[in-house]
Amino acid sequence: MTKFVTILMACSLAFAAGVRAEREQEKNKKKAVQQSKATAKPQSNARPHTATRTHVEGAHNTLKSTHNDVRVHNTNNNLNIHNTKVSKQNLAAQSNNVRNIRSAHTNFHAQPKAGVASVQFNQNYHIQGSENWTGNNYIIFRSYHPVWHDQFWWHSHFNNIVLIGGGWYYWNAGYWYPAWGYDPGVAYYPYDGPIYVGARATPPDQVIADVQSSLQQQGYYHGEVDGLLGPLTRAALASYQQDHGLYTTSAIDEPTLDSLGLS
Repeated sequence: MTKFVTILMACSLAFAAGVRAEREQEKNKKKAVQQSKATAKPQSNARPHTATRTHVEGAHNTLKSTHNDVRVHNTNNNLNIHNTKVSKQNLAAQSNNVRNIRSAHTNFHAQPKAGVASVQFNQNYHIQGSENWTGNNYIIFRSYHPVWHDQFWWHSHFNNIVLIGGGWYYWNAGYWYPAWGYDPGVAYYPYDGPIYVGARATPPDQVIADVQSSLQQQGYYHGEVDGLLGPLTRAALASYQQDHGLYTTSAIDEPTLDSLGLS
């Protein structure tokens, strides 16, 4: 009996020792896990390095963006410089063209033409549509009425009276007008109205020839450069004026001559 009790106690002690060993192992495992987590925290919180990298990348992207902006700005500047050069070249070309046109007609003299009829004197004549043309450049056209006087009257009122293309014209403040009655036997006028030539009294047939050449180059006039303000020339002037936002006077007025670069 005593031997049996001794064996039972020994078994109990061995069991208890085994339970304690298992608990110690569990504790050790928990400690190992906790230590592993504690050791891993600095690694998982290593954000300063990531933040610095992000900051550096942001700064790099900003620098690239600034660089691109500078490139775009420089490109725009280069484009503006190029456009300015092209504009200056165009102006120079236009100026040369105007000089060539004028030099070609320096000694130009218009002659009466069978295909271009002369208008007849009408003291009640009024330039059609002129009442709708506003501005100082069109006062002359609104107020124009042909007048008939003899040579004595014309010479007593105007100093510059010349025979141009079969008719007598007088010059006054930038415009040439038909001098009706100056010589009834020489009165060929394809157009009855003011012809603007500018500050100098350039003969009207030379200015008309300049205008015809310019309109011809631009595809508006398809007739002969004859220095006469006939129906074809007036139709070409009307088309040009409509396309360039000018009053359709079908005549040579100051805005039209300026637009053509011939003023």
